[in-house]
Amino acid sequence: MAETGSGQRLLVVEDDEDQRRLICDILRGEGYQVVEAATADAARSALVTSPVDVVISDWKLPDGDGLQLLTEIRQSYPATAFLMVTAYGTIARAVAAVRAGADDYLTKPFERQALLMALERTLRARHLVDENRRLSEALEDRDRLVDLMGSAPSMRKLFRRVEKLAGTDATVLLTGESGTGKELAARALHVLSQRAQESFVVVNCAAIPETLIESEFFGARKGAYTGADRHRDGKFQAAHGGTLFLDEVGDLPVAVQPKLLRALQGGHITPVGGTEEIVVDVRILAATNRDLQADVQAGRFREDLYYRLNVIPVHMPALRERREDIPVLIRHFRDRAERRHGLRAPSFPASLMKKLVDYAWPGNVRELENVVERLVLLADEDRVSEEDLPQEVAGRPPRNAGFQLPPGGLAWDTHERDCLGQALAMAGGNRARAARLLDMPYKAFLYRMEKHGLGGDGD
Repeated sequence: MAETGSGQRLLVVEDDEDQRRLICDILRGEGYQVVEAATADAARSALVTSPVDVVISDWKLPDGDGLQLLTEIRQSYPATAFLMVTAYGTIARAVAAVRAGADDYLTKPFERQALLMALERTLRARHLVDENRRLSEALEDRDRLVDLMGSAPSMRKLFRRVEKLAGTDATVLLTGESGTGKELAARALHVLSQRAQESFVVVNCAAIPETLIESEFFGARKGAYTGADRHRDGKFQAAHGGTLFLDEVGDLPVAVQPKLLRALQGGHITPVGGTEEIVVDVRILAATNRDLQADVQAGRFREDLYYRLNVIPVHMPALRERREDIPVLIRHFRDRAERRHGLRAPSFPASLMKKLVDYAWPGNVRELENVVERLVLLADEDRVSEEDLPQEVAGRPPRNAGFQLPPGGLAWDTHERDCLGQALAMAGGNRARAARLLDMPYKAFLYRMEKHGLGGDGD
């Protein structure tokens, strides 16, 4: 049997005091840290105070049953292993426990060796679950990194810099417009690093209310503020051993910036409402679409924090600065939309490709992906129409441009009928496309068609 104990923390839930003491003595003798609970409610309180690696619970409890406790633990503490113990040993109970998420089960009465072997199987099963989760996350990260692609000189320079920096723990500040792939570059720095097997934790500094930012970063102790009914770890602790990505760091409130600076300089944090300092091993990556130097000059961003974050600057080029990559990105996003929606991706005519390449793309790669997905979804069979392009991409003037109400007014019903008829004619009778030409919800378009007695082909 593999080496036992290793300081792992176990929770034994058993209402029979003699039985509970016997189990705990065996486990402590093997080097495990053991917490005891006689009821399901006591077990819940113990988990809130300090999470454990494994719960060993009897099926029958004074205030419920182990199956109910198992269900709650799977929802609130999915990483915690669970060993169900029952005096009945029926197949039905064993199956119910495993189906509910138990990693293994043990039948009473049992000998010391049977308990230790069941616990070892439980730990091994949970280890496999964790490995599968990490593998899935790594594959998801790899798939996300596919979008960080291109052969333009600026992108080749970016790839070389990312590859060089990935092997270090240097703090990197990623700058560039929204949608250029700053988070993708941060993920690449993590996935290619020696920290790749640990967590990559993202904090969107612009999305957290100012009153919660400190607890979000550093965690909070029970009772630290209204609603803090248990100890809570922050993002720094969640990223321990891995990478913490501070997205939109330029939007961080000035009042919080000194506290972040202290954490970055000292390598330790203090939870809100706590007094102890917790050492954290975290690599910091940050990103912003703001001009932080201008913000420093204006007093909106601390100069010392700016220099602490800007150890290695990496700029993400805008899409309009690397137009030669646009056709490759279009094909990639078109193929992905095809797989995602189960559709046959249409071909894009040369005239449409030219409009896509010539457009300035203020939203960069993210905007391009959205437009390509839209074209795939709106295409009629194998044909993509330029009419399906957003008006700003197609270069069309706003649809109300040039229209003026005649001095004598107009007959609205006649005008509406004419507009509907012209849209249907331009769309070749296709009602869905005609509705888009009028920028009108499809159901509203159908209602007006019926109102004026107009026909048209299907969708």
